[in-house]
Amino acid sequence: MGVLHMTAIHELSATALLRAYAEKSLSPVEVTQHVLERIAKVDPKLNAFCVVDPDAALRDARASETRWMAGAPAGLVDGVPTTIKDVVLTKGWPTLKGSRLSSAAGPWDEDSPATARLREHGAVLLGKTTTPEFGWKAIGDSPLTGITRNPWSLDHTSGGSSAGAAAGLAAGLGALAVGSDGGGSIRIPASFCGVAGIKPTLGRVPYYPPSAMSTLGHCGPMARSVDDVALMLTVLSGADPREAYALPPAGDFRDGIDGGVAGLRIALSMNLGYAKVDPEIAALVQAAAQRMQALGAAVEEADPGFESPHDAFDVLWKSGAANAVSQLPQDKLDLLDPGLAWAAREGARFSATDYVRADFVRTHLGIQMAQFHQRYDLLLTPTVGIPALPVGMDLADPVTERGWIDWAPFSYPFNMTRQPAATVPCGFTAAGLPVGLQIVGPLYAEALVLRAAKAVELPLAMPALN
Repeated sequence: MGVLHMTAIHELSATALLRAYAEKSLSPVEVTQHVLERIAKVDPKLNAFCVVDPDAALRDARASETRWMAGAPAGLVDGVPTTIKDVVLTKGWPTLKGSRLSSAAGPWDEDSPATARLREHGAVLLGKTTTPEFGWKAIGDSPLTGITRNPWSLDHTSGGSSAGAAAGLAAGLGALAVGSDGGGSIRIPASFCGVAGIKPTLGRVPYYPPSAMSTLGHCGPMARSVDDVALMLTVLSGADPREAYALPPAGDFRDGIDGGVAGLRIALSMNLGYAKVDPEIAALVQAAAQRMQALGAAVEEADPGFESPHDAFDVLWKSGAANAVSQLPQDKLDLLDPGLAWAAREGARFSATDYVRADFVRTHLGIQMAQFHQRYDLLLTPTVGIPALPVGMDLADPVTERGWIDWAPFSYPFNMTRQPAATVPCGFTAAGLPVGLQIVGPLYAEALVLRAAKAVELPLAMPALN
């Protein structure tokens, strides 16, 4: 079935692959073999995968090919090569969460809701992607799997905690990826690696087992195009009895995605009123906002008006780190990432009153944003205020920063408020590192966020990895 394509197979979007399967110009087996060869060639440079299972992937692909030949695909992503972040349960593969303290013994006999939905829709699961230990930080390294590198510059981090998910997508090691996001873990690496992703409203994508970070933790889709993000969100969303906050089905997120932004009231906040932003990033975000205005949106600079929730998030996040560490063998904590161990010690010092006060700040923040969205349909910000950090650096400014939340102030407020927030590429720095635009919408407004993201996205050519 193979045919010569102007675009290499690994560069094709999920949407393009599905079209080719329907036309019988490509087969799922041909595509899967190509992507597995690409992984074998490129991943030693990136370290995006902690598990690759060629036998399982080809078995999935052969079953998919049979269905397509019969004109009866199983679902919306039948035959599409897909990856799963290694904090998300996948039957038959260990979920070690980037930690040397996780037991590989299993039994690994259950899929998370996201994995189960992908299987039901016929996805070809390639393997599991790397994460910092228990997803605790926004840098792409862990004690278990080492450093995950940025495909645009191997001397820079992929970002985290969906580190391998973003790096793999950018390098063509699969068309779709499941990520998770407790403070920016989908959006930060997507921005650093030049791909798209969305942290949906809490409960839109059921998440089980629950995150150690409680309701800060979200699960969501990542891809190289907004169309593919919308396709994948359609597959992943819907109720599941294992998710206490699951939302009811919301239909197909591709419907109306080409509707544009004309008539929308959009706020542009370059710093949320308190954050630092690299001048190159500020210029690229401003240019994206101007493109939206040229497309008919009413864009004006306006900050949401809340004070920095840094200290409240710090309590919630580090309490979650303490919770994660408390469930580990206490006689082996010297094997932890030292940064995670520090965060857990800090979190263990907080009182129940500290936690409730932080949660009250979170509630008030949600109210402020709900009021803000009475005036504005959407909020634009930089996704991250800095380009990807060099490998080996956890802080952009060690003099003034103590942790990753100090250099990534734009993402975690919207974990606190539970709102949908997407990132799309909006250009490159002079050094050739991708930059992301964050688009935030009211609760439950994923369709609107994705519509705006589609209107303004700048699809990037694939990095030159040979």
